[in-house]
Amino acid sequence: MKEYIQANQQRYLDELFDFLRIPSVSADSRHQPDMLRAAEYIKEKLLQAGLDKAEICPTAGHPVVYAEKIVNPEWPTILVYGHYDVQPADPIELWHTSPFEPVIRTTEIHPKGAIFARGACDDKGQIYMHVKAIEAMLKHDALTCNVKIMFEGEEEVGSANLATFVAENKEKLKADIILISDTSIIGHDVPSVETGLRGLAYMEVEVEGPNRDLHSGVYGGAVANPINVLSKMIASLHDEDGRITVKGFYDKVVELSAEERDALEAAPFNLEDYKKDLGIAEVSGEKGYTTRERASIRPTLDVNGIWGGYTGEGSKTVLPSKAFAKISMRLVPDQDWNEISDLFMQHFTAIAPPTVKVKVKPHHGGQPYVTPTDSPGYLAAFKAMQESFGKTPVPTRGGGSIPIVSLFEKELGLKSILLGFGLDSDALHSPNEHYGIVNFMKGIETIPLFYKYFRENFQ
Repeated sequence: MKEYIQANQQRYLDELFDFLRIPSVSADSRHQPDMLRAAEYIKEKLLQAGLDKAEICPTAGHPVVYAEKIVNPEWPTILVYGHYDVQPADPIELWHTSPFEPVIRTTEIHPKGAIFARGACDDKGQIYMHVKAIEAMLKHDALTCNVKIMFEGEEEVGSANLATFVAENKEKLKADIILISDTSIIGHDVPSVETGLRGLAYMEVEVEGPNRDLHSGVYGGAVANPINVLSKMIASLHDEDGRITVKGFYDKVVELSAEERDALEAAPFNLEDYKKDLGIAEVSGEKGYTTRERASIRPTLDVNGIWGGYTGEGSKTVLPSKAFAKISMRLVPDQDWNEISDLFMQHFTAIAPPTVKVKVKPHHGGQPYVTPTDSPGYLAAFKAMQESFGKTPVPTRGGGSIPIVSLFEKELGLKSILLGFGLDSDALHSPNEHYGIVNFMKGIETIPLFYKYFRENFQ
């Protein structure tokens, strides 16, 4: 089977490139036809791979693509989850090539080539690994588990309609484990399996001052500037030790033991290489924690966007009526995203001076997630990575969020296994997103091993 996979590499890449050319940006209503086109494309490829059926399931938003291959009802069933929607490509001017015209370029980290395109790693490239792995297994009569597919089109906007779809289709989605490739490994030569994800609470804030934009010469100094006020409010959200000042924010945070922290630090990590890759002189964050801990086991609060006033070419001496910001908080066990959203809303409203009015709008969120390392699914992932890479994989905690993972456990009673193959340096959500060809092919080779070992461990 490995020879078949290697022999078909160019075809796999050609098909993936066609998929990446579809600008399936879920956040932009102008791309709704592209969302449908992407759903149709992946549906057809699932059928061509040999699944028994594939269908496009409407939701109140973008559709879910469902497919299945039931070989033997007595065998365990793997439910594969992923998403075909992608982040907006903005700012376009920072891309070296067109975000929706994939190209292969070599980099220092990917000397054998990487695919540069929006969605290359997050998550089109990674879900396409599963399509091709299933094809290879069926070609060689090596599919050792039943398989169900659920690829959604709203992950990048909070999976607003997935909860309803899951609740209404519990029988259809009945399985024994959920397999997800939307995460990363430590490095090409350091395989890893993520054991947890941070949760998310995403907010938008509005600060309003005067009832209209004002001449800054006539009114400046006498009327509060909403941008100035918002900047001060945001600055106050962290203290001098980098801790978040929202009252009650840390009340339910689970502190890891010294042994757990030592295990996390045992994974290879070079701080100087980390800074060099990011082009920064120094790191920052919560006092008392390492860089790796700050990015995985500790909660955060970050401004993701801020705007107001005049930002066009040239100058305009205006005192704006309103200022806005988007703020996200990454959460850890046992923080609840609904509780954190409420705490933030109360705090942000309370710190506003009487010179302005404040509105806080929650967007979306999800709970943090931890998977046990002694489960059949985790052990299967561990063995698959070990055989594929020829090295013992490292358990890690991811800093990102996949909000629906906790939903799956609640609604379906299933654990999720995070078997990703990207790298943290692959510029996810950023200009020039890319995905190594080696990583893509390694994923296709490793996924069949997960099926093999899950069947063995399940029995």
